[in-house]
Amino acid sequence: MVSRVTDSILFLALLLLSLLPALSSEAAVPVTIDVHAANGLLVSGSKYLDVRTVEEFNKGHPMGALNVPYMFFTPQGREQNPKFLERVSLVCDKDDHIVVGCRSGVRSLYATEDLLKAGFKDVKNMGGGYIAWVENGFQVKELKEEL
Repeated sequence: MVSRVTDSILFLALLLLSLLPALSSEAAVPVTIDVHAANGLLVSGSKYLDVRTVEEFNKGHPMGALNVPYMFFTPQGREQNPKFLERVSLVCDKDDHIVVGCRSGVRSLYATEDLLKAGFKDVKNMGGGYIAWVENGFQVKELKEEL
């Protein structure tokens, strides 16, 4: 009986070890942080990638934010930006520390997943998005209307 238990444990251990290479080759799982953690990262030099539309971005955004829309709003509905990764690569390196934000944290989660799959190494999603950023009183740059 002890031999069967030992054999079963050994078999399971070998099975788990055989799965390690497959697990390590998987894309990294996106990490979502709150706006307080995001602000701390930005203060320490991380880049803020705002994935909202240009129109949303122009209404207000965190200071120093870079804007590359992840989706466009069209008469047919939302459409993913086919040049998203190409455009991000023009303003960010794959080794940059990047915080990704949108309006509420949903588009930025999808964008973070795509960036990690594309080989960006340190990308974090900002949960709550710009709404939470403003609600928590963090500094924003707002478009000033001309008279």
